Amino acid sequence: MAGHRFIASTLGAFALTTLVGCTDTAGSVEATAALATSEAELTSVAQAAAGRKHFQEALPGTNGRSCATCHVFADDTALTPAHVEALWARNPADPLFNRIDADDPAAAVPTYEHLKKGLVRVVLPLPANMDVIDVQGNVITAPDRKVSVWRAVPSIADTGFSGPFQFDGRETDLVTQAQSAVTSHSEGGTVAPAVLQRIAAFERSVFSSPRARFVSELMERGWPLSAIPDPDALLLLDASERRGRDVYNLACEACHGDRTRNRIENRATHDALFYALKPDGNIQYTVTPGAPPEPVRVPRPHSEFLNAGYAYMTYLGQRGVVPLFNTSVDFPQYRFRFYTDGTRQHAVTDLPPIPVTASGDPDDINPALDEHGAPIVGPALAAQWYSTDPGRALISGDPAEFEAFDVPSLRGIARTAPYFHDNSHATLAETVDTYSRFILPGIPTVGALPVHPPEFPGGPPESLSPAQKRDLLRFLQRL
Repeated sequence: MAGHRFIASTLGAFALTTLVGCTDTAGSVEATAALATSEAELTSVAQAAAGRKHFQEALPGTNGRSCATCHVFADDTALTPAHVEALWARNPADPLFNRIDADDPAAAVPTYEHLKKGLVRVVLPLPANMDVIDVQGNVITAPDRKVSVWRAVPSIADTGFSGPFQFDGRETDLVTQAQSAVTSHSEGGTVAPAVLQRIAAFERSVFSSPRARFVSELMERGWPLSAIPDPDALLLLDASERRGRDVYNLACEACHGDRTRNRIENRATHDALFYALKPDGNIQYTVTPGAPPEPVRVPRPHSEFLNAGYAYMTYLGQRGVVPLFNTSVDFPQYRFRFYTDGTRQHAVTDLPPIPVTASGDPDDINPALDEHGAPIVGPALAAQWYSTDPGRALISGDPAEFEAFDVPSLRGIARTAPYFHDNSHATLAETVDTYSRFILPGIPTVGALPVHPPEFPGGPPESLSPAQKRDLLRFLQRL
């Protein structure tokens, strides 16, 4: 009975907020859905309040940055380019502008163009079974066996149900995540466990909406997601938003599903994006007479990461093929060799594979065909000379997870621009365009989506019509 009373009171709390039209406003950092009803909950609230103070203040022995330096409260605890630009104009001496995130940390006069795109430098150790190689296949791994990538700063909202953490899932809990952030971005030492616990408690108290908090509270009480009432059912939607919800269920739910909006609901959709690789790094194809070549797919039942092409999009931007929000700054150009184990004696594959193009022009993005008529392509399904970010593979050492990233929750997404792991898309509308043009067409298991004509001359066919995209945007803005 106590659990049912909690549901009723909590559901009522955010239902009232929804009905008066305040659910999806900018006060999400402060959103609460129910009063604490036990001593344990009161303790958690007190811990979160203390953690907020730690979150806002630079800890002793750091470079002056606090958690809130990069997770800005006024921007839903993300780091927006607009905030960085304004802060640079107002106070270039702010702790945000530390050399560790300069375009070139060794420059006599550091510049911060990457940071102005909302990007921070993330330095990670190579897995023991990987090396960095050049285009000739020579090993060029740095002596410290570390590589760096440029990534966006995600909001801390909804961390109560969105783990593992970071775009590559390298942090499995919020306590170790907080310590890693202090070490890597604030250049501090070991933090007292009690302080880390308080910071983690605060992070768990931040939600994108009362509906998100409702889901998290019930999950913490042990409720299976299948038993949690759908909090979005209480949203008062107009006709366009209702149509947008239908588009979401058709085109997005497979990977951004369940009450959390970040669960992979359709394993066939997930597995459709993982391919068997040949030793040269190219995909294995099955060729049947009279039918187009079909890539050999490998089920990944224990993986929650996806290579949906985000890193390849940035590669295309760097090559000048597509205009992206982040194309004005340079990204690293990596190739990797994967080995059977940490001895690095027996190579498994090199990624990305050296392109074999249709025209022979190294800048051609169209692949050549092999003797069986199958395209000669790596995991990106296209010609690719280098990777700007290997994603999850840099944590797991698994070539199958090359350029794969965590599936984010879409709750509160309208307030966290730019988008993707490296801020390649400035607006939510651009993101929906990319899904319609480049992501959904490559996922054969996502519904029976028709093919719509290009929206502009020479453009790609689309999985969603202009009207569907407009409606989907309306729904996402309410989610």
